Amino acid sequence: MQQKEVLDIFRKCGAILEGHFILTSGLRSPTFIQKARVFMHADETEKLCSALAQDIRDANLGAIDMVVGPAVGGIIPAYEVSRHLKVPNVWVERQDGKFQLRRFEMKPGARVVIVEDIVTTGLSIRETIASLQELGANVLAAACLIDRSAGKADVGAELIALAEYEVPAYAPDEIPAELVAIPPVKPGSRGL
Repeated sequence: MQQKEVLDIFRKCGAILEGHFILTSGLRSPTFIQKARVFMHADETEKLCSALAQDIRDANLGAIDMVVGPAVGGIIPAYEVSRHLKVPNVWVERQDGKFQLRRFEMKPGARVVIVEDIVTTGLSIRETIASLQELGANVLAAACLIDRSAGKADVGAELIALAEYEVPAYAPDEIPAELVAIPPVKPGSRGL
């Protein structure tokens, strides 16, 4: 799937929002990618995740035992990608502020791919990798629908992105005047 096709699906679903947003990372941006508006449409989600699964296959990572999604945003794409890869899917969730594999077990040495929705700084993937490595997992790569850092984020592993869509992001003390004039909204899921 071409990058334009990916972004066209997000636009068609009304998932690229304009305004003043406080991102999950704490950074501020005039653009927010509300993937939940895409995930409302199973047919569009399937198209995206099928293409991402193919990109993962094309990366020649070898056998994959499991796909892991960071909660909350990664649960749906991880599930759908795992369905196309025909491997089990699990997710990590926050417990006492730290990602944990709470509901599932993982054998040491399990070969896993992390599937995330949107990457901005890579923090959720890095935290997921740390939690999985504590269990002895072998993280082969991470994958996402959109890398809004355009390859600049350090996710701690090889990143397979279905599309790159570089969007400006500003530290809270470096917000441009045009954004300061707009009341900020925090639509992310980090606190969940």
